[in-house]
Amino acid sequence: MFIQTESTPNPATLKFLPGRVVLEGSPREFLTAEQATVSPLASALFEIDGVSGVFFGADFVTVTSRDEDWVHLKPAVLGVIMEHFMSGAPILTTTETTAGAEDFDPADAETVSSIKELLDTRVRPAVAADGGDITFRAYKDGVVYLNMRGACAGCPSSTATLRNGIQNLLRHFLPDVREVRAVA
Repeated sequence: MFIQTESTPNPATLKFLPGRVVLEGSPREFLTAEQATVSPLASALFEIDGVSGVFFGADFVTVTSRDEDWVHLKPAVLGVIMEHFMSGAPILTTTETTAGAEDFDPADAETVSSIKELLDTRVRPAVAADGGDITFRAYKDGVVYLNMRGACAGCPSSTATLRNGIQNLLRHFLPDVREVRAVA
């Protein structure tokens, strides 16, 4: 088994591509070892000293380092990922999700639907290529609140992505959108 690695715009995060499906359905993020208990792979990755986050996309795993010491961390992460996929163990032991609730006025349902469609078709594929994900959380008074996950969380260029990329895109198609903000 050959696992490719790619750098991401976030120097604390590396993207690992095992050459097979990692997770079907919605991406999953684990920020603590406690959250990772529903995933044998995420749990094993958190056992490596220095791992501070794990994110599963459709065909990739991103791992975030506490101290960006990839010289020592990368071989250990590669070994855990390879061992997991060779074992045939499932990625998740439960289908329970931790997605946050969405918040918006029902009168804005059409606008929110358009926001989600633009995010799904134009934004999420691009950020997935960088090892991350962006999801809708709320829309209030012309402000769109988004959750940045995986390599996007804590990325030095995330503010530019939000302001110059996503905000401009949404404002172009939806004049009611005034601003885009990140939320945890």
